[in-house]
Amino acid sequence: MTKESVYLDANASEPIRPVVLSTMMEIMNQTGNPSSVHQMGRKIYNQLEDAREVVADYFGGSVQDCIFTSGGTEADILAVYGQIHLKDQLRPLWIGATEHPAIMQIDCAKGILPVDSAGIIDLNFLEDVLKNSLIPPLICLMLANNETGVIHPIQKVSELCNTYGALLHVDAVQAAGRIPVKLMELKVDSLAISAHKMGGPKGSGALLLAPQGRNAKKINPLLIGGGQEQGRRGGTPSVATHIGMAAAIKDAYYEDRSHILSMRNFLEKEVKHAGASICGEQAERIDNTSSLAYRGISAQKQFMALDMAGFCVSTGSACSSGKLVRSPVLVAMGLDSLADCTIRVSLPWNVKQQDVESFVDTYCQLLQRL
Repeated sequence: MTKESVYLDANASEPIRPVVLSTMMEIMNQTGNPSSVHQMGRKIYNQLEDAREVVADYFGGSVQDCIFTSGGTEADILAVYGQIHLKDQLRPLWIGATEHPAIMQIDCAKGILPVDSAGIIDLNFLEDVLKNSLIPPLICLMLANNETGVIHPIQKVSELCNTYGALLHVDAVQAAGRIPVKLMELKVDSLAISAHKMGGPKGSGALLLAPQGRNAKKINPLLIGGGQEQGRRGGTPSVATHIGMAAAIKDAYYEDRSHILSMRNFLEKEVKHAGASICGEQAERIDNTSSLAYRGISAQKQFMALDMAGFCVSTGSACSSGKLVRSPVLVAMGLDSLADCTIRVSLPWNVKQQDVESFVDTYCQLLQRL
């Protein structure tokens, strides 16, 4: 056993940044509801709106079309149910085969857009769907996959969607804070982000709508109430966590991540020498994510052995009810034989070189032993 656990599960949740904690403590010591019109209410309202301005500015949206939510899951669901209505009928819904459970488990009829063995969306299939749709559909596609780190060619997807009049929602939860993400440059209709995947607090996220989006002003709320978020998300906002999210965004934006990419490359080189393979290796990926597969040793065995040795990794999405289950992402990539023997290592923003080296030594010894 190591003396202290080594956390290598950043795609489940990044460690909170010190500046976020100090910022939130200052806000939590204040009293007032941002909907109140007295001076204490106005003060905290102004701080909340300053945070909204930060989020909108860093992701290239407008303040008026930045909706605070409880996290990425709510932002995804609001994007779908809020934009799927077209007058008196529903738009067809098409989602990527490797989407997050927040999208995959939405309870309405949907088509699946296949991916290739690298995890990249099939653009030819998508274009056929768009050509043959009598009603312009809603397309949902994540920017970076949470299990493999694979980055989809969103700009090419958005060009197709714009050509055929379809709406495009992008789940940027894993990409935000790790690669440049700009709503208007991607030319999408909506974008979901989550604070705790950037080193912010859990319980805060945002849905950004394109300022000139076809549905920006008419999005249907999931939660009704006191008219907060311009009537698009009722309920008193979680002021401290939203302001904490803004602090995390600013801290992550100016971060030099070259050391993270260097450590990931070192890790992958060493485990490949030990016989492991990297799922999605041939595609462009975010810099911190490795999907490590070793044929013949189950993911459960690998996970439990590493956990006992003090290493916190994952066997897939953290939103799969905490279960060790076969990865639907790898199955969608046609990697059925590896889907039961793959773990995910995702390096946090504060990862140390010695932690990565220690993991590599332990993992390689583990493979030899098992």
